[in-house]
Amino acid sequence: MEKTAVNQGVVVTPKKKSLFTRLRSQWDLQLMVIPAIIFIFIFSYIPMYGIVMAFKDYNIFKGVMESPWVGLKHFKMFFDAPEFSQVMRNTLVISFLKFFIGFPAPIILALMLNEVRNMAFKRVVQTVSYLPHFLSWVIVSGFVMSLLSTDNGSLNIALEKMNVINEPIGFLSISKYFWAILVTTNVWKDIGFGSIVYLAAIAGIDQQLYEAAALDGASRFKQIYLITIPSIMPVILIFMILAIGNLLNAGFEDILLLGSNPVVREVADVLDTYVYRRGIQNSLFSYATAVGLFKAIISVGLLTMANFFARRAGSSLW
Repeated sequence: MEKTAVNQGVVVTPKKKSLFTRLRSQWDLQLMVIPAIIFIFIFSYIPMYGIVMAFKDYNIFKGVMESPWVGLKHFKMFFDAPEFSQVMRNTLVISFLKFFIGFPAPIILALMLNEVRNMAFKRVVQTVSYLPHFLSWVIVSGFVMSLLSTDNGSLNIALEKMNVINEPIGFLSISKYFWAILVTTNVWKDIGFGSIVYLAAIAGIDQQLYEAAALDGASRFKQIYLITIPSIMPVILIFMILAIGNLLNAGFEDILLLGSNPVVREVADVLDTYVYRRGIQNSLFSYATAVGLFKAIISVGLLTMANFFARRAGSSLW
């Protein structure tokens, strides 16, 4: 905070330091940021050169610059494609399911863990819930496929033992079960790791607030509602902004592995898997680039809109 001096009724504000002066005074901190800047520049900004492929009929022998311009041809092809409505529906439905179920799940877990007084039990729950995040989707999908298998799958065996079903069900080959399996698996995999930030935010709350509330007779639920949640609301809003900006990122590895059965493609095909199939498998590089650019533009728009409304609530990214 800048200090002001008052001399004979005149408020004197010190001259604001220039950006260069501030950067020079923090040179050690700037050195720590340089590797991250170089990494982002190489792997995020330089590849943007390939965006022009969306407006060209790319030929691997001619290269990007020599390939002919075709304008918005590939965008029109995508909008007119028979798979467009199906891909967009699946992307939006899966994204909204992950958002409305997966976003509050870590918050709820963090609130519940904060109320646990047995530290040994709390550490066990934290460890068990964190572990799935560090497993690759190849391992997780293999575990889920084994669990739901019609051939000695644990879930089918349990349901048969309880006389719920008479014969094994191929859950991963039935369209109506796919979204539930996908979202449940995602929540299970990421709920523990996602709660770390919220637990850290809760740990920073002044404990005197809880003591004062307890003296006033507030129950634990009231303390959570009136103290904990409002205190971590800025963190929640920031993560909500980022989640809204990623609404079109319905997933790739999880859907590609769990939805590998062609029978469920009608409910499993999303923008990322569609780009992979058309761009990599069918070698339609310009078309796939156009679809990816369309997704990026919509995502930037959603991020900007979410940030605009969050700024009104007193918390935003910029």
